Amino acid sequence: MAPRCWRWWHWSAWRRTRPPPAGSTPSFQQQFSTQEQPPQICVVGSGPAGFYTAQHLLKHHPRAHVDIYEKQLVPFGLVRFGVAPDHPEVKSYGAEDHQALEIPGEELPGVFSARAFVGWYNGLPENRELAPDLSCDTAVILGQGNVALDVARILLTPPEHLEKTDITEAALGVLRQSRVKTVWIVGRRGPLQVAFTIKELREMIQLPGTRPILDPADFLGLQDTIKEVPRPRKRLTELLLRTATEKPGVEEAARQALASRTWGLRFFRSPQRVLPSPDGRRVAGVRLAVTRLEGVGEAARAAPTGDTEDLPCGLVLSSVGYKSRPIDPSVPFDPKLGVIPNMEGRVIDVPGLYCSGWVKRGPTGVIATTMTDSFLTGQMLLQDLKAGLLPSGPRPGSAAIEALLSSRGVRPVSFSDWEKLDAEEVSRGKGAGKPREKLLDPQEMLRLLGRRA
Repeated sequence: MAPRCWRWWHWSAWRRTRPPPAGSTPSFQQQFSTQEQPPQICVVGSGPAGFYTAQHLLKHHPRAHVDIYEKQLVPFGLVRFGVAPDHPEVKSYGAEDHQALEIPGEELPGVFSARAFVGWYNGLPENRELAPDLSCDTAVILGQGNVALDVARILLTPPEHLEKTDITEAALGVLRQSRVKTVWIVGRRGPLQVAFTIKELREMIQLPGTRPILDPADFLGLQDTIKEVPRPRKRLTELLLRTATEKPGVEEAARQALASRTWGLRFFRSPQRVLPSPDGRRVAGVRLAVTRLEGVGEAARAAPTGDTEDLPCGLVLSSVGYKSRPIDPSVPFDPKLGVIPNMEGRVIDVPGLYCSGWVKRGPTGVIATTMTDSFLTGQMLLQDLKAGLLPSGPRPGSAAIEALLSSRGVRPVSFSDWEKLDAEEVSRGKGAGKPREKLLDPQEMLRLLGRRA
C-alpha cells in the first residue's frame, strides 16, 4: 500500500490573474518588474485564511505562482467542516484544536468538545465515529459564544428542518432519535459579557418548537448600565432583557405554549467538576461554581463566591475556546497563546515565513475578520518581496515538493481529483434534495479516485 501520511491539495493559480482594465488607476501589482523571476509562494492550509491570502497575492502581483497544500483529501477547511448546516452563509471557525476544561471528570463518556461535535455533524473524517449518545433529557453547553448557540440550535431543531441541508445522513439519523428536550448554555460571566451575536440569539429565540428560559434576576440593574455601552452590545443586551422580563405577545405566547423543548442561559456559573453516574460509566451532571464579577463591562472577570450548584445532565459539550497547534518544530509557536509569534504576519526570526488566520492572532473574529487579516499578511509579503528582503533567483517551487512526495511513494490528491469527489457528493445529495451528501471515509474517497486504500 502506498504511503498516505501526507495528503495535499495543489492549486497552481497564477494564471488566474488578469491585466488591469485600460485607464484604471495604477495599483500595487504594477510596481513589480516584469523582468524578475516569478515568485514561488507556498500556502499551507486551504481554509479561508489560506485562500484569502492567496487571493491577495495573485491580485496584486501579476506573475505570482501560488500553491496551496492541505492535509485533508478535500479543501476549504472549516468552511466545509465547521459551519452549522442550516447556516451555509456563515463561515466563521478555523483552528485545529479546542481549549480543554481541565477539570475532574472531563474524560467521562458523554463529554465532548463542541469542535468535535460540529465536526461530527459536518462530516469531518476524524470525527465521523464520535457517536454522541443523545438518549438523555438534558444537555449542558459550557460557553456562551456563537458556536455554543450553533450546537444548541442543532440539538433542538426539528430534524425535518435539517433534511435539505448538507448535514451528514449519519448525524441526521442520530438527531432523529434524540431525546434531548432541554439545553442549558452556561457562562462564567453575565449578560453584558456574552460572546454570541444578536443574529444567533434571535434565531434561538424564534426556533420552532422551543421556548427560552431566562432568569429576570440576572438582569437587575442592566437597564441603566447599557446606556453607556456600544450600540451592538446595547442591542444584544436589550433583546436579552426583553426576552427575560417582558410578557410575550399573544402570538408568541401561543407558540411557546406548544413548545416541547426548552433552552436557557445560565449566567455567573463556572464548571468545577463533571459528575459521574452512580456506576461511573458516563456523565450525570456538572458541578458549577457560582461566580460574581470583578470589574465592569466586557473586561470584567469572574471570581468564585464559594458557593456551588449541581446541574443534572446526560451530555456535556465544551465550547470555551479554540486554539491552534504547532505545525512543525522548525516553526516558532507560543503554546500558551496558541499562535505563531509574528509582527503583522511576519514570523519572528524566520525571514520568508508568514502566518495568517487564527494561528496569527488567536481564535477571534469571523470570516470578514479573517479576510482582512489575510489580506494584510499578503500585503506584508509583497512589501518584503519588493524591498528585496526575500530570497531572489530561481526557486524550485512545487517541483521540489512533488519530487519529495514521489521519492516517498506518496501520490497527492489534485484539483481535478477534488472535482470528481465534489461531483460524487453533489450527485448523492441530489436524490434527497440536499446540496450534497458529504463523503466521510478517506478510504472510500481514494477508491472513488481509483487509488488503493
